[in-house]
Amino acid sequence: MLDDRKLDVLKAIVTDYVSSREPVGSKALVERHRLDVSAATVRNDMAVLEEEGYIMQPHTSAGRIPTDKGYRLFVDRLAHIKPLSPAERSAITTYLNGTADIDDLVTRTVRLLAQLTRQVAIVQYPVAQRTVVRHVDLLLLTPERLMVIVVQSSGRVDQTVIEAPTVDEGRLQALRNRIAEAIIGRAPAEAAGALGGLVDTVAPEDRPFAGPVVASVLEAIAAEPAAHVVVAGLPNLAGSPTFESNLMPLLEALEEQVVLMRLLGEAAGDNVTVRIGQENASEGFGSASVIAAGYGKELSASLGVLGPTRMDYPSHIAAVRAVARYVSRFLSEG
Repeated sequence: MLDDRKLDVLKAIVTDYVSSREPVGSKALVERHRLDVSAATVRNDMAVLEEEGYIMQPHTSAGRIPTDKGYRLFVDRLAHIKPLSPAERSAITTYLNGTADIDDLVTRTVRLLAQLTRQVAIVQYPVAQRTVVRHVDLLLLTPERLMVIVVQSSGRVDQTVIEAPTVDEGRLQALRNRIAEAIIGRAPAEAAGALGGLVDTVAPEDRPFAGPVVASVLEAIAAEPAAHVVVAGLPNLAGSPTFESNLMPLLEALEEQVVLMRLLGEAAGDNVTVRIGQENASEGFGSASVIAAGYGKELSASLGVLGPTRMDYPSHIAAVRAVARYVSRFLSEG
């Protein structure tokens, strides 16, 4: 167990290294931080921290840098989360206000997180605890083209333009009413079952256009937003020396939806989780840290940021938590 003074030394090393990107020496710590001890005492404390695996010397005659174990202790011992500045809070409100729908909300959220943290942002689509089909409509665009619109209670809106044989407005609305009667108010799985034999029950002359319409509705309600994750800020990886040797494997891994879901991990509710370096089980992420939080209640999912282990944890934790809380309020009020 480290005493308070050694914890203060570790905190100072992490803070200086994140800020300067340079190994930190004992003399610099004494000059920059009010440790109230001599440089010799700090050197002794640094020797203990190194022996315990919290810091390391990257090369001879250099200062020390934190290890994954050191970052973990630093994060676990954070006395408080750095509050967002008024400008940052205002940016969140301004950027997310006026959101039109779920797709717009997710797009704005992932861009905002990337801008606030200068890291890679990851946002999972919110998933309703019980989604039902709220509305369906068929709009004739041209004599041979029509738009199929399906709205779910989660806020998801699917619009698909399909080619269909010439049909008049009356026959089209009759089909729309049949479909609406079968699926409105039902969960997607139930709605899909109700549509299963519908085409066989319409008049034979209507089946050539009824088939494509029903197929389009089925495709919309069968979509799985739970498995969909959006990413922004990938260019931020290029600015980090940490990823110079393994940037391409990392970029390839970030294209896999299953990997992204795993990175967001167990984040749920109002809790913020931080996984550092080798704590990330997915291959290619040994030099990265992930900060994630859950958002929403009836509509729930996770969001977070990924960057090098040398990141500003207090600020990034604050940003992730604040954005998650704002998005939760938006969903509850919507």
